[in-house]
Amino acid sequence: MQLGFIGLGKMGGFMVERLRRENHDLNVFDLSDAAVKTAEGHGAKGQKTLKELVDSLTAPKAVWVMVPAGAPTENTINELAGYMQKGDIIIDGGNSKFTDSIARYNRLKEKGIHFIDVGTSGGVWGLKNGYCMMIGGDKETFTHLEPIFKTLAPPEGYGYMGASGSGHFVKMVHNGIEYGMMQAYAEGFEVMKAQGYDLDLQSISHLWNQGSVVRSWLLELAESALSKDADLSGLKGFVNDSGEGRWTIEAGMAKDVPTPVITAALYARFYSRNPDSFTHKMLAALRNEFGGHAVQKTE
Repeated sequence: MQLGFIGLGKMGGFMVERLRRENHDLNVFDLSDAAVKTAEGHGAKGQKTLKELVDSLTAPKAVWVMVPAGAPTENTINELAGYMQKGDIIIDGGNSKFTDSIARYNRLKEKGIHFIDVGTSGGVWGLKNGYCMMIGGDKETFTHLEPIFKTLAPPEGYGYMGASGSGHFVKMVHNGIEYGMMQAYAEGFEVMKAQGYDLDLQSISHLWNQGSVVRSWLLELAESALSKDADLSGLKGFVNDSGEGRWTIEAGMAKDVPTPVITAALYARFYSRNPDSFTHKMLAALRNEFGGHAVQKTE
């Protein structure tokens, strides 16, 4: 198929490379000239502006947007819509909030432009392993784009979720679950590290992947990280979040569905960003006041 592609970061660049391996016709754009040149090295055709990108395509035109959620995605889609015609397709493969995707679908539908939301999982390993894709929007548009999804995904690695927003909704919940899984692994490994047995955590992560009920790709990644730095001494314990955990909790609250594990995992990330928080100082002060418990003073 012919496809326009916007956003050639690590994930987007690898997606273009994977598509080119099966000879899809790719016209690409990125703010980074170096990223465009890399894509051209895989046989894609670089374009200098979004308008040039759209003009380089044959109707019905399809453009995949792979830029950060929020304003970058909103601005890109709005500009694209100004250049596209009735029957053209815009695909958002980023981590947009599902309610934003529904609004974009409705807005673009008024212009006769199709919109597909694709929740994409696989990260930088997708080039090798393929990308798991959760896809929302009109079924006919999904079917038209299916050759693209087949190339990007591993066998049985993509699926049509339903109406507009459903792809990003399912990916949002996927990432919320990921928060809880990562937190459980992190806490368990710290308990083992603190016990005093001088345990080989890398070997344990490998062992657990051999038939254990807690085996997973995340655990394989833990083994990989520990093989590079057994004590993780080269890292700061600062953990960011890109929004999906928050949105999953919000969606649960809207339907009276409790999400205590995902919520606790998100709050743990918040705590990681302020190791000397006022909350912890207040806890220490209160214990000292009511029980005379020892406190550590700052120098």
